Amino acid sequence: MPVAVLVLGFAIFAQGTSELVLAGLLPELAADLGVSIPQAGLLVSGFALGMLAEAPVLAVLTLRWPRRRALLAFLAVFVLVHVAGALTTSYAVLFATRFAGAFVYAGFWAVGGSTAMALVPADRRARAMSVVAGGLTVATVLGLPAGTWIGQHATWRGAFWAVAALSALAAIGVLLAVPDHRPAHPPRVRDELRGLRTGRLWLSYAMTAVSTAALLGTFTYLGAMLVTTTGLAERWVPAVLLTYGVGALAGITFGGRLADRHPRGVLVAGFTGLLAVSAALALTAAHAVAVVVLVFLLGLAGFATNPALNSRVSVLAPGAPTLAVAGNISAFNTGISVGPWLGGLALGAGLGYPSVAWLGTLLAAVALVLVGVDATRQRVHNVGSEFPHMAESRRVS
Repeated sequence: MPVAVLVLGFAIFAQGTSELVLAGLLPELAADLGVSIPQAGLLVSGFALGMLAEAPVLAVLTLRWPRRRALLAFLAVFVLVHVAGALTTSYAVLFATRFAGAFVYAGFWAVGGSTAMALVPADRRARAMSVVAGGLTVATVLGLPAGTWIGQHATWRGAFWAVAALSALAAIGVLLAVPDHRPAHPPRVRDELRGLRTGRLWLSYAMTAVSTAALLGTFTYLGAMLVTTTGLAERWVPAVLLTYGVGALAGITFGGRLADRHPRGVLVAGFTGLLAVSAALALTAAHAVAVVVLVFLLGLAGFATNPALNSRVSVLAPGAPTLAVAGNISAFNTGISVGPWLGGLALGAGLGYPSVAWLGTLLAAVALVLVGVDATRQRVHNVGSEFPHMAESRRVS
């Protein structure tokens, strides 16, 4: 992998830590700001809503910008809003800073993802995207438990300061390693929009959104469930979240190695695993040993599909290399918004934390149905293989 791709992965790690860290700090944050835990959980959804709304917008606005300039602008704003968030005492202001940070994080994902895939051959796009998306996995493995530990010892504001520092370091890396190339043939918005007109692309977006909602609904309330339902002491929460991160790292590593050649197989295996693990977690939420094992498997199944979901959009929409990636970022964040929202509704109705995992089970089943619909459409319309190098050959011929 080019060094620039590794730097982009580190930048996603720095920013992704902010996206995830509140899941381990909801009780403390809710107490500090005087809100309920479901209201604190909406800060996770608010971040996702910012990414959902703005990934395509910023992708369009920066189509003709040099890649490095765009990435640095996004990181600078991200640092500033986290400093503001660390200083505020207002829930409303914190929500606004989360939305603004997500706004530029979405832009970084869209530009960074398309830049990473442009730096490697067509048959390594899934691997490159697994490196970039792996930054988010490392944020899960290291950033989430470390941020939770920092938050427990220096309040949640300390975690925000840490994110700001990491993001500033990532900006230095981008400045030194990412080429400041303006696209040789800047794409036109009209051409990119035309490239999005394929039904299977939108089916893929639906798979991304539904499977992410299945995973993130459970994940968002995992820290609170471990304390209130499983009965673990708060000091053990970072350690259990670390097992989730280790599973996620293993999942995205294996998924990245297999996704270029077996994209649908990766999706079927991952969604099936997510369904089974979510159901088992709902049934055993009060048993600590079972929960720890299942938390590892939840990360494994939930992240194994990410490389396939990320890379297949460039094959399904070769005429929209930037907007197709931006659309998938929006799809991911649709799931990140909807999952915690549905979980909050279940908790608000008094159904308890296991009900959130049951919702994940149902959504994982829907994702499996969507894979079946996609396979049927491919057969009926004789679309051909999804292998990236074969798709490239068709375009050349």
